[in-house]
Amino acid sequence: QIMSAVTVEGVSVQANRVAGIQMVSSGDDIDRNLEDARRLLAQAAGLGARVAVLPENFAVMSTSKMVECGRREGQAGAPVQSFLAEQAAALGLWIVGGSVPISTRPDGSEIEDRVRASCVVFDDQGQQVARYDKIHLFDATVEDAQGQYRESDTFEPGDDIVVVDTPAGRLGLSICYDLRFPELFRKLRERGAEWVTVPSAFTWTTGDAHWHALIRARAIENQLWVVAPGQGGYHSERRRTYGHSLVADPWGRILTELGEGPGVVTSELDHDRLTEIRTRMPVWEHRRL
Repeated sequence: QIMSAVTVEGVSVQANRVAGIQMVSSGDDIDRNLEDARRLLAQAAGLGARVAVLPENFAVMSTSKMVECGRREGQAGAPVQSFLAEQAAALGLWIVGGSVPISTRPDGSEIEDRVRASCVVFDDQGQQVARYDKIHLFDATVEDAQGQYRESDTFEPGDDIVVVDTPAGRLGLSICYDLRFPELFRKLRERGAEWVTVPSAFTWTTGDAHWHALIRARAIENQLWVVAPGQGGYHSERRRTYGHSLVADPWGRILTELGEGPGVVTSELDHDRLTEIRTRMPVWEHRRL
């Protein structure tokens, strides 16, 4: 079904219009990063989006600052989560909060020496409606200036698969490196996902090699919309992210894409098109394994 349009402060907002936000976040200047996020969220709302998705590590990129930031986010008055709630309510916008380091698990227990990379979702009243903790952690050697990445030194992996109902349809949550694990996306489809988000900070090297292929594969094999906003640019002399934030449809077509640098991509999620694709080629019913 195509959801009806609403009007927010004179802007025509289509309920199934979504935005992916691309940033080039500073390593440790959280205030600057949040100001950039504020500006881009406002731009997304001005373009008529009902749901906006921030990239991974939008508030802080520096690994050395993750635990410190995560400790604050695990306490009352968590500054980054409060910012997301305030922006969601002020803009009348659902926000998928990329990833935020949090030092507590969803059950409230404290993580002693690490944090979790958490994607928190706020509705347009500023209420948190979902939290997904990144399951797959990026421990890899990459042929770039940084060379070695070991997320497991800083992050504790999550356990739970999360879907949430949004104005744009039933949403499955993932973060960055999760994209390489198709079994997660099968589980999300099993739980009714119609679209998935992949907020990311892909390295330039791995992104140039695999970003488009992985996103199109996840879209095609699960017949899902994929909204994949990323970090896109130079964060330091050693850290460059790939960008190319995009939206892919359930047929694997890339509908909109941004290269590098900050910006916003938007697209309508046409649910009639989704139903048509799933009806004409019912791969879900054809599974044998």
